[in-house]
Amino acid sequence: MREEFIWMIIGMGLVTYIPRILPLIALSTENWPDWLRRMLSHVPYAVLGALIFPGILYAQETIWYGMLGGVIAFLIAYTGAPLLAVVAGTILLLTGVHIIT
Repeated sequence: MREEFIWMIIGMGLVTYIPRILPLIALSTENWPDWLRRMLSHVPYAVLGALIFPGILYAQETIWYGMLGGVIAFLIAYTGAPLLAVVAGTILLLTGVHIIT
């Protein structure tokens, strides 16, 4: 392997590592207000929703297939089922819909 590639890999590793470790070192969460901690605890769910929703809309040629899958997943999750059951149940129900139509 050429030396340029080794330095490139090291550089990419540092560029990835520094932004992830810097907030842990610089920001102490011990003195944050409780309302801010509660708000930040919901951020991962909001980001996950923002990443998944466009994929739901464009899952097939028509928007309705993805919307049906989103509704099915929501209903299964609303019952309190674990994540694996939500994914498997949605896949099975949409496969049944695909076979029927």
